[in-house]
Amino acid sequence: MSGLPPATRDWLAGPGLARLWGEARKRLERNGVQSTGSLRLTAVSAQERNDLSLLLEKPLTGTAVTVRLDALDERLRTSAAGLGLKEVVEALGPPLTDRRAAREDSAARRRHVWSSLDSALGASPLAEQEWTRRWSDVLRRTGVPKGVTSEAAVRTLQQAVLVLTVLLDPERTGSRGRGELAAAATGSAHGLDDGTWLARLVQRGIALAHDTELPGNAAARRALWRLVSVTPDEVSSTVLTYGLRPVGEDWRARSLRERAAHHAETHLTPRDLLGLRLRLPAGTVVHICENPRVVEAAADAACSGALVCTSGSAATVVFTLLDALASTGCCFAYHGDFDWPGIALANRVIRRYGALPWRMGAEDYERLAAAGQAEGVPQLPLDGRPVEADWDPGLAPAMAALGVALHEEAALELLVGDLSGPTR
Repeated sequence: MSGLPPATRDWLAGPGLARLWGEARKRLERNGVQSTGSLRLTAVSAQERNDLSLLLEKPLTGTAVTVRLDALDERLRTSAAGLGLKEVVEALGPPLTDRRAAREDSAARRRHVWSSLDSALGASPLAEQEWTRRWSDVLRRTGVPKGVTSEAAVRTLQQAVLVLTVLLDPERTGSRGRGELAAAATGSAHGLDDGTWLARLVQRGIALAHDTELPGNAAARRALWRLVSVTPDEVSSTVLTYGLRPVGEDWRARSLRERAAHHAETHLTPRDLLGLRLRLPAGTVVHICENPRVVEAAADAACSGALVCTSGSAATVVFTLLDALASTGCCFAYHGDFDWPGIALANRVIRRYGALPWRMGAEDYERLAAAGQAEGVPQLPLDGRPVEADWDPGLAPAMAALGVALHEEAALELLVGDLSGPTR
């Protein structure tokens, strides 16, 4: 209930007084919800002037009106409204916000967050280390992420100090898993996962303590964790491969050659790649595909070509493998989906490695689309924002003209044939 008599409320809520209440709301919220000061309305219409004259009980002329809030408050209290200015404004709209108090409260909360960090550092063995001052300064400049409450910020900063104290203890020996460390500090094995604020805080501290750059990608972040004897998760993500035949007599190279000889696919983890000296015969062409079905078909057909699958978006481990292969002189040929995300991924791979497009031209697309239509294959609409293909300026227009998306399975027979014969 508004507290205003219905007839009074209807009149006060009319268009002639709408600007008055809007400006009064702004002024009240700025000055601590106190009816002090004044407001000025310009370009006042005839209806506004008439209604303001009735409300203030004085004739108004001209096109500009100055209203003292204390006088308006008193007038409302002695009128049929029977309420003060604050109550009337709230009766006609949402509750008022004391913006001054809100600013002061926000500032107090920020001071509490950073004083809590100072206290945590001061009580830790890190207090005398020079880098902690720089760490604290950087954190203050970057601030608390949006959406993180002050209570959560205090807790996370204290956890960061605790983790860094453990990691940088000069008497510490042995290594710990990142999940184990996270569980001990936060209660959750995912507390230090990539992307969490806590992980970023700790990584920044490690980088400053060791006078090294803050990592900019997943591989560099794993290297930074290893710098303080923390074992990141290096087994859950994999890259799907087929037909890799590295030279060398260590057990990993022999294992890959044996699997290739038996036409078996292989999933390699970041942990595998750490210990693997992956050197293929000079001039080896490694084909790259986007969808695991191509690998499966190549294995079923006992193809001889080397193949790496991005499995869609290409996780970091995929590029770690491709980087290793590129560093030993391998060449690449790439095929992916004929849709806009597929073209974007193809651009990324081709730019990075100078890969050759593998049946990825406009003519290839048009032939596949025509064949699918002739066979009565249901057409998949091509959705999304067009992406130009770096290697063929005619591909994007051809795709846009037909409006059909083609996944790699549409070219499966052709791709398997290429992997079975001479390199294209």
